[in-house]
Amino acid sequence: MFHQIQSSLQRLVADHIQARYGVEINVALEEPADSRFGELALTVAFPLAKLLRKAPRAIAQELVTDLGALPGAAALEIAGGGYINIRLDRGAYGVSLQGEGGPAASQPGKIIVEHTNINPNKAAHIGHLRNAVLGDTFVRMLRASGNRVEVQNYIDNTGVQVADVVAGFHFLESKNLDEVAALASGDKFDYLCWDLYARVSQHFKDSPADEKTWRHETLHAIEEGRGDLARMGHIVADAIVGCHLRTMARLGIHYDVLPRESEILHLKFWAQAFELLKQREAIYLETEGTKKGCWVMAGSHYQEDAAEDDSKVIVRSNGIVTYVGKDIAYQLWKFGLLGRDFYYRPWPGAVEGHPVWASAADPQPGDAPGFGGGTTVYNVIDSRQSYLQDVVAAGLRALGYTNQADHSIHFSYEMVALSPRACAELGIELSDEDKGKGHVQVSGRKGLGVKADDLIDKLIASAMREVSDRHAGAPEVERREVASQIAIGALRYFMLKYTRNTVIAFDMQEALSFEGDTGPYVQYAAVRARRILREYEGRTGSLPDFGGLGAEAIGRHLADENLWQLALAVSKVDTAVARAVASGEPAHVAKYAFQLAQGFSRFYHDYPVIHEPDLEKRTFLLWMTDCFRRQLERVLDVLGIPVPAYM
Repeated sequence: MFHQIQSSLQRLVADHIQARYGVEINVALEEPADSRFGELALTVAFPLAKLLRKAPRAIAQELVTDLGALPGAAALEIAGGGYINIRLDRGAYGVSLQGEGGPAASQPGKIIVEHTNINPNKAAHIGHLRNAVLGDTFVRMLRASGNRVEVQNYIDNTGVQVADVVAGFHFLESKNLDEVAALASGDKFDYLCWDLYARVSQHFKDSPADEKTWRHETLHAIEEGRGDLARMGHIVADAIVGCHLRTMARLGIHYDVLPRESEILHLKFWAQAFELLKQREAIYLETEGTKKGCWVMAGSHYQEDAAEDDSKVIVRSNGIVTYVGKDIAYQLWKFGLLGRDFYYRPWPGAVEGHPVWASAADPQPGDAPGFGGGTTVYNVIDSRQSYLQDVVAAGLRALGYTNQADHSIHFSYEMVALSPRACAELGIELSDEDKGKGHVQVSGRKGLGVKADDLIDKLIASAMREVSDRHAGAPEVERREVASQIAIGALRYFMLKYTRNTVIAFDMQEALSFEGDTGPYVQYAAVRARRILREYEGRTGSLPDFGGLGAEAIGRHLADENLWQLALAVSKVDTAVARAVASGEPAHVAKYAFQLAQGFSRFYHDYPVIHEPDLEKRTFLLWMTDCFRRQLERVLDVLGIPVPAYM
């Protein structure tokens, strides 16, 4: 509601300034740091003063006189050298909160968010969870703001990592196609491949000749789609993707479409992009030096003051296209610029009722939704890929697609590490040096890999012990469901509460704590609000008719400054989401959720809701409790955090 009033006042004042002064100007509305000065402040008199050559205070006086009574405002007051402080009508504002929480107005265009993108060669690990949780939460933020969003999870099913696992099955373990297919249909295939990939990596380290021959043969077979090695590659990749989808579904993360690299190759997406790049001279054939025979992009396309040898290889001299080349083709398709499209097939076995489509190389029966053709594209990829993302955007600019390049956004983030305490809880042996560090970087090479499902299971087990201590009489299946929801809330919130440029040291005890800046603390506030309403309803048979609280009664109770500040805080979900979208920082929504939970804790402590003797005030306090409940549930839904039945 606060966001709606703010936007409405900005439009009204901007229209008035245009009509009176003939000036188009951005109307900024600030929130005064001191609540004594009202809820909003107009600062537009200061930039207008430069244009109109008048004193800001004189302009402010003209605006206050001309604007008169503004919808939702109780008073406009001039302060300082030209500020206009706005005091909201508390009663009317409270009434408007009764209908708060409807869908946001639809925004034009389509936003594509690509996230997760795990190599389909082994189980997902803790580092992948930050990517997926950030991407999923940003999708939820965009949708809550009225945007149409398409969620893509790019599957690199023809890359080196898949080829190494296939080489492990074929050359190292001498397994045939049927044997691999049988393994792929069993449980924990992603765990099996995790171990096999480690063995293959060690074998290649010990036998470099095998690395060259095994990998070369396997990779070329997969890229060309020929023989049993290629078929084995598809079996491995598809089975692992299924494992990844199930892992992410445990956290409430789902996708619309899975574009696969195999189709980018087989449907000649890259060939089309290659011709475009050559025709428009975005790349050139290097004829000398170490890059002789390679197709390269000049460094001047993607960095200022580039040296002559800063060119980026797009196609190697042996004809193999680099990752960045395929990414350029993929990015062109996302914007609908390639003139080609995939075929699509439903992914077998929709996850929890969420249909997922995957790209296909051949025509498929049935009608698939339209994918691609976005107006803005967010690529959720860690900060180490910033350089390559710059090259992809440079490729669009070099082709003349400047607007699309400007709307090609790298949604970057830093790595996830573990606290030494978490390592101990997960059974990871640490050196004395690592034990003394503030965080320990996850490293498969050092044996510090943490599978995502193992982490989730460990969190659920810890939460289950806490829930069982508090609710021993509840059915086990119910306690397990509650424990799972607490674990999911703890994990997602921990991944979200830090800004994206912060390295996270994940700590299980900290994440699961019911006190402090944690997911369970915010969940508990929502559970407590539900419990108050449920308890009152159990005593009286029903909740009061909140619609009977008119503006006069609500305004009378909101004269209590503490209650008014709480009501304002409750009404700022849309404001918090809008700011988080504009800054690209889901952490802002997490911070708001924590502040809202803190606000409810103060409210619960200061006001005896059920035991309030005055009927009207009791009805008002129950209404406030319901407002807290609804808004807490809204913001938790944006964060992808469930609300358990109890804590």
